[in-house]
Amino acid sequence: MRRRTRHRRALLPAFAVTALLLSAGCSSSAPHAEQPASGHGQDVRAADGPADHQLTVAAAPTPAATATATAGPAGSSRRAHKTKLSISSYDSRTRRAVLSKGQSASGTSQSPSASAAPSVGPSATPSAGSSPTASAAPHEAAVGDVIASAPAPGAPHGLLAKVTKVIGETDRGTEVQTEPAALNALLGDDTAKGTVPVDPSSFTVDKLLPDVKVSWSKAGDVHLGPKGATVPLGSLRLDVGTSVATPKDAPVSAAASLSGFVQVAPQVDFTYGGSGTDASPGSAYLGVSGDWTSGWAFKGRAAATTATPLRIPFAKLHADPVLQVGPVPVVVNLDLTCYLQISADGHVTVDVQQSLRGDFKAGGTFAPTKGWTPVSSADMKSTPVHASLATAGSVKTALGAEASVGLYGTVGVTADLAPYLRGEASGTVTADSGTGGVQAKGDWAAYGGVDLSGTLRLQLSIFGTPVLQRSIPLGSLHREWKLAGGSLSS
Repeated sequence: MRRRTRHRRALLPAFAVTALLLSAGCSSSAPHAEQPASGHGQDVRAADGPADHQLTVAAAPTPAATATATAGPAGSSRRAHKTKLSISSYDSRTRRAVLSKGQSASGTSQSPSASAAPSVGPSATPSAGSSPTASAAPHEAAVGDVIASAPAPGAPHGLLAKVTKVIGETDRGTEVQTEPAALNALLGDDTAKGTVPVDPSSFTVDKLLPDVKVSWSKAGDVHLGPKGATVPLGSLRLDVGTSVATPKDAPVSAAASLSGFVQVAPQVDFTYGGSGTDASPGSAYLGVSGDWTSGWAFKGRAAATTATPLRIPFAKLHADPVLQVGPVPVVVNLDLTCYLQISADGHVTVDVQQSLRGDFKAGGTFAPTKGWTPVSSADMKSTPVHASLATAGSVKTALGAEASVGLYGTVGVTADLAPYLRGEASGTVTADSGTGGVQAKGDWAAYGGVDLSGTLRLQLSIFGTPVLQRSIPLGSLHREWKLAGGSLSS
């Protein structure tokens, strides 16, 4: 039976995701173009100040639903600024939006402090220091204006769009026709770099198995995880357990079960390097990083085959953290599917456990001369708890995660991370039908490892970079180490 659990508190901007991209003590050869800076501080750019200033990257203020920014057409003097405009409604099919002034997405009035500059009308070009007044132009937006909004009605993943036509006034606000826009239209020559933690309570968790337990914590409010385990501050933990089918000829004692937990403290990494050639940014980076802890155990004999591994998804997670990049709300979309996977030849009986702890980083970096290149690295340590195999054969189990990271409803980075346990036994097994005795001679070993694969997607052009002609593989990362071994004899 599927249950859906939603934590409604918001503060952090994922899980990664992607918990995704961790590889045991290995890193890709792709260069990393950014070192995240602190996500705290103040915006040092004035709305009419000189170009090429460093913008602060931080978690959007609460409530994020009130965050909206606009900028004028390219070449105009109307730089990106906070505004009282909000998206009352948006139709993704027609790309028509209704803009209202002085109202949040929920219909409540905003305070004057929620806007650093007035909304822009077709006949008004306000100065940076002006404040909102009641004598604004009739229309709330002009053709060519670029609008960035936090999640709003009809745009649950945020909206980044350019106004192509002002259709007219309605009882709900100004209706406009839009088309997709790019971040460089708002950020221009400025630069931004920062890392923002994602609040674990902001994730929507969809349980796909009945025995999934969810626990989380954030700074100042420690929660206890399942089985009394303390969850570190700012992390999300999922515990799962399930039975696995055994071969028809397996003894009762070979009944199989698979259990484990994943615990992550994710953060979003964002970099924008100002204007480069042909109006594309001089550099860009989008990714997920954070701390990762997992542990799992497999016991018994599985009926799964080595040719077709059995994959069992047990939870789907989603979050839309909002980064405040200077005056611009940047909506990050994080999705993660956690799964158990097993492949075996149906002969070996296993009793093995493993724990992993470390950190990870995954994403894509852009440079004008190289285009988009992948970034993935991890520093993981493994601790074997118990391992034993009996009878000749092989088995491999994984507790993995499929993740995606994007902006404003588009997918930019996908990855599949699969920490695994592998066991194999070799030798001879003989049975005496007369005495009923069994003799086995040979060797066995248990290994831990991590597999990682993924792609950079076309939608990373949302930064204003050239459109990719194809997806770029992250490359396959693989690392394996021995947990335990021994000899079979009976």
